[in-house]
This record gives sequence, C-alpha cells and structure tokens, in this order.
Amino acid sequence: MTDTIDAASAENPTEVRVVDFLAEPPAAVWRALTTPELLAEWLMPNDFAPVVGHRFHFSTEPIPPTRFSGVIACEVLELREPELLVISWADDSEENDMATTVTFRLEAHDGGTRLTVVQAGYRAGHSGDQMARRIMGGGWGGRIVPRLKEVLGREVLGREAR
Repeated sequence: MTDTIDAASAENPTEVRVVDFLAEPPAAVWRALTTPELLAEWLMPNDFAPVVGHRFHFSTEPIPPTRFSGVIACEVLELREPELLVISWADDSEENDMATTVTFRLEAHDGGTRLTVVQAGYRAGHSGDQMARRIMGGGWGGRIVPRLKEVLGREVLGREAR
C-alpha cells in the first residue's frame, strides 16, 4: 500500500490522487516512467516514447461490464525531465467516451522521491466515469505504485550487482 493517499481525492469526484515516497532518486523513477520496457513491467505493455505529442497505447485485459476495451489511447501532453510527465488517457473504444489525464509529478525528498500521481477529468455525474474512478483509485494506490516500487528495487539491485 502507498505511504499516503490524499483523502481529498475521495471527496473530489473528478480525480484520483495518490502520493507516495519512493526510496530511489527522481532520475531512477523517471527512467521507470519513461522507458517502455520498464513501464510495461509496472503498468502495462505499451508503445510509449518520451516525446511531447507522441501518441501511444497501453493494452491489458478488457472488462466488458465496465465497457473497458482493454486498450488505452494516450498522448504525451507535457514532459519535463525528471519532474513532470502528463499524458492523456482514454479508452480506445467508441463505446466508452471517458477521457482523463494522468500526471506524474516527481520531487526530490529525503534522499528519494515524492511521487504524486493524479488521474483527473472524471465526470462527477457520470456513472461509468465514477465506476472507473473507484476502480482506478484502488488500482493506482493498491497495485500500480507498489509494482513501480518493486521494479525500481529490482533495477537498483541489478545495477549494484554489475
């Protein structure tokens, strides 16, 4: 579980916000955020490139009851190494019109990195968006960021063994 989940996001129906401390410095976290092979290990298979304007996809298992196709169409909207990555995030299916942005903010903190992940743009009155928000709220803090920590740990151990 993450060290800190911003309780305000539970009250804000338009976003999911997770704040966590990672023991590695921002440069290492940035590498895990922007290297397609590492990104696939902790998030999803992808064709990401760290270039503003680059359109790419994440792919995973579809969830038919939620109208989630399993393919997420994204675009790199903003990139400031090693502190900020903003991507668009929308289902690639015409049946699901939810469109959000995901912001990764990295700040050097206590020899490591304070990572803030915000997925914003959920429609407050839209039942599909709110179901996705609940799912992603548990996903970012409960599974995704912890997997990022595991990947970072393996990367650090791998470099130390060389």
